[in-house]
Amino acid sequence: MTPRTGRPQRRTDALSRERIIEAAVGLLDTAGEGGLTFRALSERLATGPGAIYWHVANKDELLRAATDAVVAAALAVPPDSTPGAPGPAGSADSPRDEIRTVALGLFDAIDAHPWLATQLPAQLSRDPWGPVAPRIYESIGRRVRALGVPEAGWFHATSVLVHYILGAAGQNAANAASARDLGPGVDRAAFLGTVSAAWRELDPDAYPFTRALAEQIRDHDDHEQFLAGIDLVLAGITAHPAR
Repeated sequence: MTPRTGRPQRRTDALSRERIIEAAVGLLDTAGEGGLTFRALSERLATGPGAIYWHVANKDELLRAATDAVVAAALAVPPDSTPGAPGPAGSADSPRDEIRTVALGLFDAIDAHPWLATQLPAQLSRDPWGPVAPRIYESIGRRVRALGVPEAGWFHATSVLVHYILGAAGQNAANAASARDLGPGVDRAAFLGTVSAAWRELDPDAYPFTRALAEQIRDHDDHEQFLAGIDLVLAGITAHPAR
């Protein structure tokens, strides 16, 4: 591996940028963004901070690299794992189903790595020229183009999908965090049961629709709900591609 420009070259066989990023992801998963420090990383890697700084300049660079590594792995989904029924053309890897696969990969990645829920929107807004935004837009945008959307609509259609995916997945991660904060004995079913019971007790005149959803929110499947949203977005994109 070639060290950073301007620094004297030396061998660093015992430590690589890939190992540092892997350890950083582990710290982020267990301790969150606040727990990711070069001191904690040095302890985990059994090395000195100087060896880490050789590969990574600062925490911001480390967060960008960790985010990109997880996103790259999430988007590398084999075609035969496409969820749902075949697309309109009857192909198991139609653009529609590939979009569902990509979307679900990102959803599951954010579920497994809750810190992504804040890092992804932050990097897309503050660092759109970095590796993460182009990677996500390329993966989804190619499939949008393959759906037959005219070039004038590529950016809008792809952006709507990206915003839905990150928003829904981020909300799911927030819900999971809220359930965990209630205590070790509270699981997802108990949390949703509490929400459902509270909604049933709402004023029927002020909240008739929300009360009607009480049973559905208790029994819903997160993946099914998420993919239903993807299908609604895709239905709109394909029904009015010129827009």
